[in-house]
Amino acid sequence: MFELVPGLAKKDHIIDLKLCKVLFENNAYYPWVFLVPMREDVKNMTFLNMEDRLQLMREMALVEEVMTENFEHKQTNVAMIGNMTPQLHVHILCRKEGDPDWPTTVWNNHSEPYKEQDKKAVIEKIKKAIETKMLDPKFAQKAHVFRGVDGQAIR
Repeated sequence: MFELVPGLAKKDHIIDLKLCKVLFENNAYYPWVFLVPMREDVKNMTFLNMEDRLQLMREMALVEEVMTENFEHKQTNVAMIGNMTPQLHVHILCRKEGDPDWPTTVWNNHSEPYKEQDKKAVIEKIKKAIETKMLDPKFAQKAHVFRGVDGQAIR
């Protein structure tokens, strides 16, 4: 049965996609979310089957576009670094020149929680944008069919 590890379970939930839970990092310096595949005992991408790997890429693209379109930034950072958290999770965050850690890493550096009202507003903004983006045909949540050289579906 899928469960979030304790560190990720503390994050605020935004929405569930076909494969991933989308969680919110409460750091007002950076618009920052996590995607966590809802699969049991997955520590890195090699634990996912190919269908799930492709779906993870689709969901990463969808959420990165949402973040890009909804927050001021110079660069988006997308990373899978699981040295401290033993569950596959993808960080997607917006960075801009002049942020407290620019241009270096944000891990274990500056953090400032949102005011509760602001946090709720940002979470709702991200959720609504994801729901809208999911209607875009390029992000259709349908299964991909792999085909062999003979054109037959591979199961």
